[in-house]
Amino acid sequence: MSPDEHPELDAFLSSLELGRLMSGTVAAIERFGVFVKLDDGPDHPLFAGVGFVSPAELSWRRISSTSDAVQLGQRVTAEFLQYDTWNMEARLSLKATQPDPLRTFSDVVTVGQELRGRVTMLVPFGVFVEIADGVEGLVPVPDLAQPGDEITVVVAEIDQKRRTVLLTGRG
Repeated sequence: MSPDEHPELDAFLSSLELGRLMSGTVAAIERFGVFVKLDDGPDHPLFAGVGFVSPAELSWRRISSTSDAVQLGQRVTAEFLQYDTWNMEARLSLKATQPDPLRTFSDVVTVGQELRGRVTMLVPFGVFVEIADGVEGLVPVPDLAQPGDEITVVVAEIDQKRRTVLLTGRG
């Protein structure tokens, strides 16, 4: 598919500015992302919508499936990220329109603060613990915790640039 074959679509997508908010309806949910039929602009000749949201741009929270973040027919507002010239679609971000839970968390929690959290995942190098809605931290050495266990942890580091929270287990 080339811009020459679809000049109206190309003109629309080329006119979009980075950061523009766009509204539409979730038209298809696939494991590789979500297609959005935009309120403005032409239809897509192949896909269910001109807008596309990758799984990484659906939510700040960990999701196991794209359908955990949106429902078919749901109205959404997303931020325009780029014109994907290969697929002739508008790459969008839903999470860019939502508050960043790590920023909110770091505004109210300090290093050294003790928190209770739920173990969400075991990995070879530790356990991830949900310590706030949408915020998980890593305890580097797994104790005998299992997913779903409630444990007490201490915030050791909050790195907004790398988007990580390092925790220690409470001895």
